[in-house]
Amino acid sequence: MLCLGVSGGLDKVHENRFQFANTFLHDGAAVLVRDGHVIAAVEEERLNRIKHSNKLASGAIQYCLSAAGVQLKDIDRVAFYATEAYCNAALEKMLISQPDASIPVDAKLMVQKLFAQEFGTELEASRISFVSHHQAHAVSAFAMSGFEQSLIFAIDGSGDFLSGLLAVGSGTEIRQLESFPENNSLGLFYIETIRHLGYGMFDEYKVMGLSPYGDAVPYRELFEQFYELLPNGGYRVHLDRIGPTLLRNISVRRKGMPFTQQHRDVSASLQEALERIVFHILRHHREATGMKRLCLAGGVAHNCSMNGKLLYSGLFEDIFVQPAAHDAGCALGAALMASAELGHPAPRKRLREVYWGPDLGSDQAVEQELIAWAGHIEVERTDDVASSAADLMANGAVIGWVQGRSEFGPRALGNRSILADPRPAANKERINAMVKKREGYRPFAPSVLEEDAAEFFDLPDTECEFPFMNFVVRVRDSMRGLLGAITHVDGTARLQTVSRKANPAYWDLINAFKKRTGIPILLNTSFNNNAEPIVDSVADSIATFLTTELDGLVVGPFLVKKRATALEDWTALAVSLPPQFSLHQVRAYTTQDRQETVCEIRAVHSPRDGVRISSEVYALLIQIEGEAVLGDLLNPITLDEAKRQALTKELRQLWEQRCIRLHPSQAVRVRQGPDRLLEQA
Repeated sequence: MLCLGVSGGLDKVHENRFQFANTFLHDGAAVLVRDGHVIAAVEEERLNRIKHSNKLASGAIQYCLSAAGVQLKDIDRVAFYATEAYCNAALEKMLISQPDASIPVDAKLMVQKLFAQEFGTELEASRISFVSHHQAHAVSAFAMSGFEQSLIFAIDGSGDFLSGLLAVGSGTEIRQLESFPENNSLGLFYIETIRHLGYGMFDEYKVMGLSPYGDAVPYRELFEQFYELLPNGGYRVHLDRIGPTLLRNISVRRKGMPFTQQHRDVSASLQEALERIVFHILRHHREATGMKRLCLAGGVAHNCSMNGKLLYSGLFEDIFVQPAAHDAGCALGAALMASAELGHPAPRKRLREVYWGPDLGSDQAVEQELIAWAGHIEVERTDDVASSAADLMANGAVIGWVQGRSEFGPRALGNRSILADPRPAANKERINAMVKKREGYRPFAPSVLEEDAAEFFDLPDTECEFPFMNFVVRVRDSMRGLLGAITHVDGTARLQTVSRKANPAYWDLINAFKKRTGIPILLNTSFNNNAEPIVDSVADSIATFLTTELDGLVVGPFLVKKRATALEDWTALAVSLPPQFSLHQVRAYTTQDRQETVCEIRAVHSPRDGVRISSEVYALLIQIEGEAVLGDLLNPITLDEAKRQALTKELRQLWEQRCIRLHPSQAVRVRQGPDRLLEQA
């Protein structure tokens, strides 16, 4: 039996028919399960390059079908990650706000129409199912935990008019104990607070990383006004009190402003409040149910600091956190629920790895992709890529590392990673500034050989495997000075242990670094810049390599370095507009009393956040149908060298922001041959 789980929105990548905000029906993904076993999974953002994509997961669905060698007509069940009632209510709301839109107020019919348009296949209504959002979260965790019995806690912002549930799993059955309404949402509690710190939805982890710099004491009593702990594990949050109270008591930080100690202390108080509520709930239900194991899912389960506290508390003998705990993971839960309903539940086996995404392809395919960029990169093939990459890092390089199939979920787990020596504290600031282009306080994770983890990290006796970066653990006191780049200000780290069985290529790399330095650990962060999701393809990795200050790139068996480039190398590239972006000319005030026509590139999924561009670049881009070689666009225009340089520089800056694409033209790809690569080696 083949079951396809789907999360995300309803629009195609170039559309905004439903005018959904990117915070609604977000984190699109597709997961394909055969007889209870996952065979393919990917988040749509990895493919359409829109962070937290709220578009139809068409690319993800197509990948899953291709990976299995099947067509949509071969799928026994397609399961969507929300109830039919919730979806119908959302469609009704859209129809009211857009009375002229041709929107059927029937979710099943809507899915049928979308799939017919996108894949040319009419799905029978009997093959489409809708599942409870939080049940999907719960199943995604329990079914992958390997536990015969456990307590299950699904917590997020909202979904299906709720914000979470508590349940007990036993065998293949899940019995719900309690659900939590939206107005009692712990996810919204966190989001409503961080709005006053210059952050918003999807930034929760940033505040979690900031909280160790603060002291919870100054605002503890203030935060106690925002929640109540009730008998029998009950709680209540007062979302309506947060905004007015914080406005009266703190200086609100605007995005981009510096952090004060006040902001750090508020972060610490928020984190403490979340942990108090969660511990209150779980202590009661641990005692009431007698369950010794815990499964966590939902967006709040990505709070790895909270997870670490639970781990060290001894409240449970074992804790499993679903590695794609956010809404993309609901696609996994939906697929598993459909499979179980058709008589094929997931096997009772602990999940060890999530390398379910697209593969790089053959070495020849990777080689061809690199050849096309020969004017910008030098390429060398090596028979021992682990040793060569380890040499680079031991000598101070920060590299991109791209191998095999991509990871499912928000963490780079050694197949789409930026890697560096974990020892120099300066590496943290360096990578935050030169690659991630983000706040300097943000920590990086260590990847350690599984067999060496206990030497460097203070681990609970019952736990030796942490493959998914789901837990913050304590770095041993004696190692904190040594591991300066991955030890957070409070002496902790978000740990990944690497198994030779689960990821032999990554294990070999860390082991090669160990042979050179004595340290079986690498600094590991996701391979992306601040404007994009984690890279997935070879093309993605080259784009990020060339638009950051990374020292090197390793793709499959190939070592890649940057060439010194001239203007001609850039004008030889093709320019195209990604389908989610569009060009606009608008009248706007440029000073208090002056209006001018200004030019912008706008994202379909975020039309208010336009990027201002020059009229000259607008004139170039508006000519393009599909793609055009930059030199061909510039040649008919009478421009001096300085102006050509300036226009090219502006386009390169737009590329860094991923508003446009620069890439080898299809004609160049056809002309290039493998001999060109050998010349560069």
